[in-house]
Amino acid sequence: METYTTDEALEFMGFGKFQLLVLAYAGMGWVVESMEIMLLSFVGPLVREEWNISAENESLLSSVVFAGMLIGASGWGFVSDKYGRRICLLFSTLFASGMGFLSAFSPNYSSLLALRFLVGIGVGGAHVFTSWFLEFVPAQNRGTWMVIFSCFWTIGTILEASLAWVMGVDNLCEHVNHFRTFVAVSVVISVLSWRWLLALTALPCSLLIPFFGTTPESPRYLCVQNRTSDAMLVLERIAITNQAALPPGVLIYHQEAKVDHSDLTSEKEDLLPVSEKECTFDNAMSSKYGGGIAALLRLLSRKLLRSTLLLWFAFFANSFAYYGLVLLTAQLSDANRSCTSGQTNVVPQKDVNLYKDTFITSLAEVPGLILSAVLVDWFGRKASMWFMLFTCCAFIGPLVLQQNELLTTVLLFGARAVAMGSFTVLCLYAPEVYPTSARSTGVGIATAIGRIGGVVCPLVAVGMLRSCHQMEAILVFELVLFLAGVACFLFPIETKGRGMD
Repeated sequence: METYTTDEALEFMGFGKFQLLVLAYAGMGWVVESMEIMLLSFVGPLVREEWNISAENESLLSSVVFAGMLIGASGWGFVSDKYGRRICLLFSTLFASGMGFLSAFSPNYSSLLALRFLVGIGVGGAHVFTSWFLEFVPAQNRGTWMVIFSCFWTIGTILEASLAWVMGVDNLCEHVNHFRTFVAVSVVISVLSWRWLLALTALPCSLLIPFFGTTPESPRYLCVQNRTSDAMLVLERIAITNQAALPPGVLIYHQEAKVDHSDLTSEKEDLLPVSEKECTFDNAMSSKYGGGIAALLRLLSRKLLRSTLLLWFAFFANSFAYYGLVLLTAQLSDANRSCTSGQTNVVPQKDVNLYKDTFITSLAEVPGLILSAVLVDWFGRKASMWFMLFTCCAFIGPLVLQQNELLTTVLLFGARAVAMGSFTVLCLYAPEVYPTSARSTGVGIATAIGRIGGVVCPLVAVGMLRSCHQMEAILVFELVLFLAGVACFLFPIETKGRGMD
């Protein structure tokens, strides 16, 4: 009897219109997360100016979002592996958009802090969009399409920076007295600036909800759950949409992840249809420990332990570096001005150059994506990551000393480009390492560990800079990036061209 796996079916049908629709939906999910991350560069200084909060409380506004994302990333990962990718996408989207809109109406700092924490929990499920999309992509094209998928992140950062820049030009408008009507509108925007930013940032998330009914469940997930007929319906839908044909034979689930537990498997058993042999080990583990604990135990098994621990640190370091660079763009110039004048912990001025510099460095992600696209399928995942991380070290090294504004922007531009490239390849590599039954849990926990880096980095990028410790702050970034490059070099598996079943 002829058989085929989901990997073989996807390779046979190729990448087509169906995957493009999945790409559009999943990509919007990443636009949402990137906009929420970029928002942290702007909302803190604006809230601090309006409510006169301390520098520590300003940093806390960023840290609580990452703390929420830490909880959300691992929690939504468990939900995705237990109840399905679609359920996770729906409820994480509803939660994030609802809390995002509510936070725009916060009456005081405490309620804003609590609601931004809840936004972080909702946005923490964004990594499931990545796993869900990649589970529809043929192995041969996965590297290229992951880079294209990451363009949505860059679109989100540029969109948020543009939005903040437009809303931040009111200071310039006040000097144009003859445009009185325009000035009046600008005064309203000035009063509501951060509230409008929060509301408009939550808007793309709500746009996902009406289209949820058209989203398919991952056929890989359905196979793991012993729902072969449902997986076949999805594959047939792909074939019809792509105007392609399924390979001849019977769909089976590849048992690669289970061979360590039974070395005496006959050839006949390996070729049984999935309905007769699917997930025996997974179901036994799930019934004994529960789905989430079983997935966690699998991540820490002898086969995956080294990859898991290295991935945890790589996500921590990449998150620390990437989000730290976003915050550095917003904080470095202001810290240099205050430290040069001999004042520390002063309220930052709302300078249009802040929005311009943030917009320019956001554009750096475009060459970063192009670089990762060139490297990832030529030199592999591991080499691409450690090369770009070490290059990022080289870019931010000169910032241990105070530089002029132009050179600072150029260095941050280069660092942001390679940091984005490294993070993109890492987000491709992690789902490829883990088996389908534990993929969202594994990526979710790794992403959650990364959020710890996001929680810590404001203390370095904001706290240390405001205290005029620029050299120490940059040296911390250098150390974290260097160790991350070493971790990527030590990854035991190269996943280039490797199937996900």
